[in-house]
Amino acid sequence: MKRILIIVGLVFVSCGKKLPVVAPNVITEKTLHDTDDPAIWINKNDASKSIVFGTDKNTEGGIYAFDLDGKIIEDKTIRGVKRPNNVDLEYGFQLNDSTQVDVIAFTERERKRIRLFSVPDMKPLDNGGFPVFKDAELPEADLPMGIALYKSPISKTLYAIVGRKTGPKEGYLYQYILLSDSLGVHAQLVRKFGEFSGKKEIEAIAVNDKEGIVYYSDEGHCIRKYHAEPSKGDKEIYCFGGEYFKEDIEGIAIAHYPKKSFLIVSNQQAGTFNIFDIKTNEFIKEINLGTTETDGCDVTTEPLGDKFPNGLFVSMNDDKTFFFHDLKKLSLIE
Repeated sequence: MKRILIIVGLVFVSCGKKLPVVAPNVITEKTLHDTDDPAIWINKNDASKSIVFGTDKNTEGGIYAFDLDGKIIEDKTIRGVKRPNNVDLEYGFQLNDSTQVDVIAFTERERKRIRLFSVPDMKPLDNGGFPVFKDAELPEADLPMGIALYKSPISKTLYAIVGRKTGPKEGYLYQYILLSDSLGVHAQLVRKFGEFSGKKEIEAIAVNDKEGIVYYSDEGHCIRKYHAEPSKGDKEIYCFGGEYFKEDIEGIAIAHYPKKSFLIVSNQQAGTFNIFDIKTNEFIKEINLGTTETDGCDVTTEPLGDKFPNGLFVSMNDDKTFFFHDLKKLSLIE
């Protein structure tokens, strides 16, 4: 009984107190409609020229490209996308025997498909898109929302793990292998996995490539944790953290340091972020970065030139912008 009382007290204090705002270094130019989820591409030749991609979630939406000053890079921006929801990025996709490319993948909800583009030349690799959830039976269960890419350290195979507007209590997520051959790139369903509480929906998905772990936000319930490698099975590893959120559990970002890694998760209606130890799943602290109703976020611990020498945290704000914080401001490590 004593332990339960302590937990309730922590949640009350966390959600009730007003935390000081950590001001952003940069606020991006506005998109046309409704920002949602970002992904950071690191330019390995010149990190100061890295790009932040962000979805603009609308029937006439797009994937915006921003430089590190928050300015829109028009020739890297993809427009005319039918309600793009979430976006993710991976490095070194094997396109053919001699070519590797970096890629972004994003969901296009109204066309019921996922898209795949090379970065930074922004060429489509998907022949118009890969249909998903083709066997869905429930209403809106074929409308993709969340997406995360996973590159297997074992096989170097690239996978897309995709969530949707609604779905069954078991097998809510679909995992597709992305394969390239002489005819192009193909997406093939390899498994259905992941429990769902049925309370709201599952949108935010993130993969810890180093450990081969999938995290996703079962909104209103908990952060769920599974193996990303299909061969390791579909059994849930852990369901945690729900007591630290005011209402919706949203965007997830993973920050890796040499000695410690962190899970940063949007506490949407509280206007804050909750930080967890990635190894123990323990709650560390809550921070206020000034955003409101944040859906998506992303992070890198790599220095990005003089502008962000300590790494970069990107989060969506509900005024059609993204906030850029130098990662040192989050005080993850001493």
